[in-house]
Amino acid sequence: MRILVTDGQSRAALAITRSLGEKGHDVHVAAVTARSVAASSKYCHKSHIYPDPASDRAGYLDTIEDLIDATEIDILLPVTDICLFPVVEQLDRFRAICSVPFASISAIEKAANKDEITQLAQKLGVATPRSRTIASKGSGRNEPWDGQFPVVLKSSRSRVKVGSGWLFTGVDYADSASQLARKLEQLPDAAYPVLLQERIKGPGIGVFYCFDNGRRIATFAHRRLQEKPPSGGVSVLRESVRPDPKADEYGQALLSALNWHGVAMVEFKLDERDNIPKLMEINGRFWGSLQLAIDSGVDFPDLLVRMASGESLQEIDDYEVGVRSRWLCGELDLLLLFLLKSRTTLNLPAHHPSRFLSALKVINPFVRRQKLEVLRVSDIKPWLYEVRQWLRAGR
Repeated sequence: MRILVTDGQSRAALAITRSLGEKGHDVHVAAVTARSVAASSKYCHKSHIYPDPASDRAGYLDTIEDLIDATEIDILLPVTDICLFPVVEQLDRFRAICSVPFASISAIEKAANKDEITQLAQKLGVATPRSRTIASKGSGRNEPWDGQFPVVLKSSRSRVKVGSGWLFTGVDYADSASQLARKLEQLPDAAYPVLLQERIKGPGIGVFYCFDNGRRIATFAHRRLQEKPPSGGVSVLRESVRPDPKADEYGQALLSALNWHGVAMVEFKLDERDNIPKLMEINGRFWGSLQLAIDSGVDFPDLLVRMASGESLQEIDDYEVGVRSRWLCGELDLLLLFLLKSRTTLNLPAHHPSRFLSALKVINPFVRRQKLEVLRVSDIKPWLYEVRQWLRAGR
């Protein structure tokens, strides 16, 4: 098969390229630059450039369409939200020329909207943090939050279309009513509605799925051992585990209700107060730690390609547990955060170990059954590329 993978700069694109290239597919990698971490792989058949979809959405779509026609692509795999959303918004256009094994735009948008997915979760009986939605700037000025502090601030969307560009939002925290009021006032109008949630103390849980028109095909789970930033962010060290039964029940209920098609990641926090997983968000795309699932025996890119080819797939329930995946450049970033930032700046909860102990944990020696995510001796160029980019960033 000829497969076009977008977002060549992402680690997920590298994992996809390696997985499918090893199986003999012709993998074309596209990105906003000619060189990228995925395009550096020996499994990349050919690399391509497209306009930045953040600033030239129409140009990006036209270029992808031209690439599909010119190289006779069979399957298109957008990787990140910023490349996926424009494609699924015009799904009929692209499915007329190739296979695009992803959910409908309505399902993906609902999953990506933290406010809407929280409401759906509550309707389905899925546990969520205590929440309140601030619809617009000033609408919650009198008493925006009547719960305990700290409180978490989340825009309903991680990326918001603004004119011809995008507003990228993140997670923030407020330790008092006055600080919350100030931070809500500082947010741009486009960031609203804003979801306020109690801060859940406990480990993060990720459950990962492949669905075929509402039917579960595969499930995978890992536990986060290190995150960047340490208050909650992208995992830099993680380990494959059996899915938490309750989290898996919740995840399947949500995706079934959305009649999901394709891959998805459902994130929870295991609340240390009652040991119940509380929903954080759903990402209807490939995820950064994809390589760990592949190393553990659940090859999501291969499943998606086989599904897109019309193959009837049996459900997968087994994989190897205890496999660890380590992203070295991410751990170096985390180490610098512990060494250079204060506990207050890092938003570390009271029970978090000291920065010194945390730094020692980051530099722990290699352990049994641990694999390096990007560094592979048999395909070393992506790691060399990533290290050069890391050094050029001035870290």
